[in-house]
Amino acid sequence: MKTIHIFILFVVVAAAQLFVPAQMIFNRESIINTGTAYKFKTQPVDPSDPYRGKYINLNYEISSFVTNDSLWERQDKVYVYLDTDSLGFAKVNQVSKSPLNLNKDFIVGEVWWYNKNEQKLNFNLPFNRYYMEETKAYDAEVAVRNNRRDSTTNTTYALVYIKDGEAVLNDVVINDISIKDYVEKDIEKAID
Repeated sequence: MKTIHIFILFVVVAAAQLFVPAQMIFNRESIINTGTAYKFKTQPVDPSDPYRGKYINLNYEISSFVTNDSLWERQDKVYVYLDTDSLGFAKVNQVSKSPLNLNKDFIVGEVWWYNKNEQKLNFNLPFNRYYMEETKAYDAEVAVRNNRRDSTTNTTYALVYIKDGEAVLNDVVINDISIKDYVEKDIEKAID
């Protein structure tokens, strides 16, 4: 009888260990499949996380919004409502301390600080790391940095899918080419 209870407990624990990551993957895939894609212009650097590997740290051009509301505290949640500009890039439509009943996509960011002189709220977006294969991460960072320096062809952006306040960073794109393919192309050029 004791063996049966242990076996049942083992099955329940094993099922839970499979269910949690499967649910996380399903939620992310659902956002990608049914969410709205936004392009966020980036400003990268390339640190390393010893547990998760190499990644490109992404800073975004839209990281602030002018507002008269000065009662913001560091690390508060901020609801950032989005629109797109004439070139198809994401832009901030409105910010709020709580969810609003708007028919707009939004993401939940974190307040960095409020500049009282400029009446500008600065915030961090929740999708600031793009993980890559370790051997390609440095080349990707260099490619993105070099492209950002060239102001005439500044078309580096993060492709982010958003649905119901949740966001999934799907890709980083340079000149309409996925960063993975762009780096592969640069590596092939260096070999030739």
